Amino acid sequence: MTPLSLIGRAFQSVTSRLTVPYFGLIHCGFPSPAEDYVLAELSLDELIILNPPATFMLRAAGNSMRDVNINPGDIVIVDKSRSAKHNSIVIAVYQGEFVCKRLIIDRKDNRITLQAENPEYPSITVEDRDQLDIWGVVTWTAHCHLDTP
Repeated sequence: MTPLSLIGRAFQSVTSRLTVPYFGLIHCGFPSPAEDYVLAELSLDELIILNPPATFMLRAAGNSMRDVNINPGDIVIVDKSRSAKHNSIVIAVYQGEFVCKRLIIDRKDNRITLQAENPEYPSITVEDRDQLDIWGVVTWTAHCHLDTP
């Protein structure tokens, strides 16, 4: 199982708003002339947190979701108000433990699987007797590119 640790809850401040300059697209292949002007300002809290009272952040641990770029130490942003659908990345409480997995709903066979996104880790087929609670849907992840944040 992938251990997760709750690191905070989103909140909306009435008096402040975090904005950063938005310069447009950056090409990651061939070089492109840099733009000399700001296109707009982006509010990170408005972009990432759509429903503040229902949004939580967790820190990921383990490698079971590495193939969808959820890596150890990443911040996972979770919205509890979103409905989990087939193929959603979810935070679930399975048998009393928090896990981050892809939700696979097989309506034909009436089966739910919590799928790992790394072939080295097993997926979890949920049986009728198992305890499963979908706690929220992963909406964003933040990955630090520094050696030490």
